[in-house]
Amino acid sequence: MLRKIRDIFYELFLLLISVSLTSLCFPTVINLDGFGLLSFISLIPLFLLIIRTNYVRAPIHGFLFGFLLYIVYNYWLSTFHPLAIFIAPIIEGAKYMIAFPLLKLPFSLFKKRGYLLSTLVFISFYYLAERGFLGYPYGNISASLWNYPALIQSASITGIWGIIFIQIVFQAFIAERISRRDGLIHFKLDIISYIVLFSINLVYGTIAFNYYDNKKAERVIRIASIEHSADTWIGGSRTYRKNLDTLIRLTKEAMTENPDMVVWSETAFVPSVTWHMAYPISSFTSRMVDDFVSFGLSLGVPLVTGNPEGILKDPTLPPYLDNGEWNVDYYNTVIYFNNGKVEDTYRKQHLVPFTEHFPYQELFPRLTALLIANDYNWWLEGEEPTVFNYDGIGFSTPICFEDTFGYLSAAFVRNGSDMLINLTNDVWSKSTVAEMQHMQLAVFRAIENRRPMLRSTNSGITCLIEPSGKVKDMLEPFIETYHVYEVPLYQKEGLTFYTRHTDLFAHLSIFYSFILFFYAIASKALEKKKEKDALSSVFEMMDERVEC
Repeated sequence: MLRKIRDIFYELFLLLISVSLTSLCFPTVINLDGFGLLSFISLIPLFLLIIRTNYVRAPIHGFLFGFLLYIVYNYWLSTFHPLAIFIAPIIEGAKYMIAFPLLKLPFSLFKKRGYLLSTLVFISFYYLAERGFLGYPYGNISASLWNYPALIQSASITGIWGIIFIQIVFQAFIAERISRRDGLIHFKLDIISYIVLFSINLVYGTIAFNYYDNKKAERVIRIASIEHSADTWIGGSRTYRKNLDTLIRLTKEAMTENPDMVVWSETAFVPSVTWHMAYPISSFTSRMVDDFVSFGLSLGVPLVTGNPEGILKDPTLPPYLDNGEWNVDYYNTVIYFNNGKVEDTYRKQHLVPFTEHFPYQELFPRLTALLIANDYNWWLEGEEPTVFNYDGIGFSTPICFEDTFGYLSAAFVRNGSDMLINLTNDVWSKSTVAEMQHMQLAVFRAIENRRPMLRSTNSGITCLIEPSGKVKDMLEPFIETYHVYEVPLYQKEGLTFYTRHTDLFAHLSIFYSFILFFYAIASKALEKKKEKDALSSVFEMMDERVEC
């Protein structure tokens, strides 16, 4: 009994060490850049725990790891909403609860090299955890290397998944050797293979970074990004009017530098231009929309801004119903305003779960009621990877945390985008740490597709990410300011392997995980059958001798 208690406490110790080290890999109040190189050792205690624990405790440890990691790493969610700091860690804990037994199984099935299969399972887990309604890329270990460009250039081939393999396979190998106590002498080929793989990645990364860092742009477009640092969660016409005045003032200052385009942030201008031009709600709002249209027309250059798009909820009914309600639904939208009109729009495709979108209202009515009671408002989902056109240049505008998903940016580029412009409103976080964690994920989108990404935010992190992954001209967060960025374009640059074959490495990881699991289980079954047959033969021989 005492030994069992001791084992549990030791496993909890390993878990807490791994949670602490993994959290430090990312931007924190201790270091806004994060200690990225810790990501090559932070999961060793975790794998030691997974190997030594049993299948009863493994799910419990998995839940605790996921829950504690996101409580520590995403502490700023408490400012997003009081429920968010509990909902997100619980969901992530549930994901790890499923993952831990699967991560342990390879070490049970293979006596020597379970670490290889466990690594593939880990990559598969990361990939699946980012998909669907509950997809959440934050906490992906690859993001910790955002400011080590030579180590992450291979993302243009494998996406983040190949980088994760290099980070994790070493740690799983070390943990397995420590647990098995079989030393390293019998694994020379494994060690040499890893050194060669790491070296190839580093040499390729160094060459690729220098190539793209020194590559001459075929064209440069000057874009004024306006950071108005306003809390758009504070509603009301007076607030919207104040925000518009601030945006106009900063934009006029930026126009003195003759930009080719002006970009505001996500939901920078809140009253829906398309809705209010068609169905005016009030004279005050109408004047505000008129002022926006008039100002946009006076610029002489396109204005790209986040702006909710209102549409008729039921096209067969009038916009204003007899019961006093508006017949309207909204998209979280970016509008391309040019020549005095909205020429094109992009509707956000991947909405934030629970707060922006909840597709299970009928299935979970009580949870739905709780969310509504806590002021959660939902948008409609967009379906098209829109590509805007400016003077022969295609560009797309992932909204908010859409720039954390590799598949979305790849779809934009396959559809013709020469550059990506992310419009974000992270002011609610009141945390530079949160904004840095968001920005570090976006770095990989530029490398994966070899397209520049301009991040135009409400309060941070506003910056330019070049195709090499280099982050330039980062504006100070939480101040009213602007910057005119010179965005380099490489219009003849073809599609990268990752863009053409998005997430192929992750798909192969899932496929080979199944194959290796099947092989191991089939081999075990065959061994047991042979043992049983051999034992039966022995008994038959004994019976024959007895008869004799």
